[in-house]
Amino acid sequence: MTIPDWPLAERPREKLLQLGADSLSDSELLAIFLRTGLPGQSALDLARKLLMVFGSLRGVVDATVADFCAQPGMGASKYVLLQAALQLAQRHLQEGLQRSDCLSSSLLTRNYLRSRLRRYEREVFLCLFLDNQNRVIAAEELFHGTIDGATVHPRIVVDRALYHNAAALIFAHNHPSGVAEPSQADVGITRRLKNALGLIDIRTLDHFVVGDTEVVSLAERGLM
Repeated sequence: MTIPDWPLAERPREKLLQLGADSLSDSELLAIFLRTGLPGQSALDLARKLLMVFGSLRGVVDATVADFCAQPGMGASKYVLLQAALQLAQRHLQEGLQRSDCLSSSLLTRNYLRSRLRRYEREVFLCLFLDNQNRVIAAEELFHGTIDGATVHPRIVVDRALYHNAAALIFAHNHPSGVAEPSQADVGITRRLKNALGLIDIRTLDHFVVGDTEVVSLAERGLM
């Protein structure tokens, strides 16, 4: 039975229109993205197979172009569309931050940072430069390191803060291990940066550590 032959409520597109995107399973969302199947296999069958091969929706999204295209029915065009969709989601979250107060929109801030940093296989240190209303002026990845660390230079952070005429900053970096627990080195560099920025009256609001499933705030832990 093909998807058009299914009961109306079970068709992914119609289900989305009637009940919203949140009502769809991972396989149903992927089926809408894939659009078509193969002879003898519906788009939903292909979606389920992709989830089995790569282990999860995250596994599908994080797959290399070679691994993704090696699957039956997949190709470079679908890979490009999938990566473009991911980038659209990240930019949507960033635009939301630019219109809101980062301190009062903690969930939005966390979701943006998780979306942007979680996929990296090496440590990346990012700065959010904020105006007087704590809205995002710019987001920049300033330092890229290895699987277990990135060297952060306070002078460069200060220079970029002055360039953006920022009133405050939020720092964030990922832990490629997937564990978001802050290290003593994380606490130490946060305090060094806070002291350096304080000399020029720029506030340090928080430092987030991004793991696989959790984003930890040093400010909430009292480690600032």
